Amino acid sequence: MQNKLMRRVPPIVTLTTDFGGGDYYVGAMKGVILGIAPEAQLVDISHQIPPQDVLAAAFVLRHAAREFPPGTVHLAVVDPGVGTRRRPLALQSSGHLWMGPDNGLFSFVLDRADSRIHEIARPDLGRPNPSSTFHGRDLFAPLAAHLCRGLDLADVGPPVADPVRLDESAPCKSADRIAGHIVHIDRFGNLVSNIEAADIAPWGSALRIRLGDHVLAELCRTYEDVEPDAPLALIGSAGLLEIAINCGNAARQLGVQRRATLVVEKL
Repeated sequence: MQNKLMRRVPPIVTLTTDFGGGDYYVGAMKGVILGIAPEAQLVDISHQIPPQDVLAAAFVLRHAAREFPPGTVHLAVVDPGVGTRRRPLALQSSGHLWMGPDNGLFSFVLDRADSRIHEIARPDLGRPNPSSTFHGRDLFAPLAAHLCRGLDLADVGPPVADPVRLDESAPCKSADRIAGHIVHIDRFGNLVSNIEAADIAPWGSALRIRLGDHVLAELCRTYEDVEPDAPLALIGSAGLLEIAINCGNAARQLGVQRRATLVVEKL
């Protein structure tokens, strides 16, 4: 029998905000977490979400947060309604814990089979005399720390059955047509949709993709499957259908913005 020292893995808390790096906001949140749970390992996913851009944050959370180990606590604050009657939420989904405002931020993780959603309704878990404009520091950061230390999700407040969902969280599907949206444009100008590879896999190559006036008749495997400056469709690293231009910027060259409609038709 091997005699090994068993080291407890520190709890992980990720942070995703639109706070940027020039103000004190992110540092204050980290200080609050470490003051309650000094053993926590803090990981920044992004603080460069465009201000008040809930859809951008929801996409980043979906595709970065899921790479962390089970038990990770994800704290997300993109909160244009801070201080209003919008609900603060804590939820469990796919073995992870999440918290932030109920404004659609968690749209892409709400529908997992094991999802449990609760409203944060215990003032004693937050800081005394909380600011009406900085719930990230005064409400969500303390709760993240308490969850790291073993607080049960059911103890934060009552269950929630009707969380806010973004309209772009899922495409509309029928037997021979899927209508989705462009939900993300990366720094290369690639247009990422909310249509998953599994949605169109049964159709094989018998499909047609429409994005405005642009029509693509096949799926490529890599960007270089077409000539430079030519458009293409492929399944990207997120497992989602995307439109790109080889060695170019699809968003700029095709004149497409987020929330544009993308349609896949079975032939």
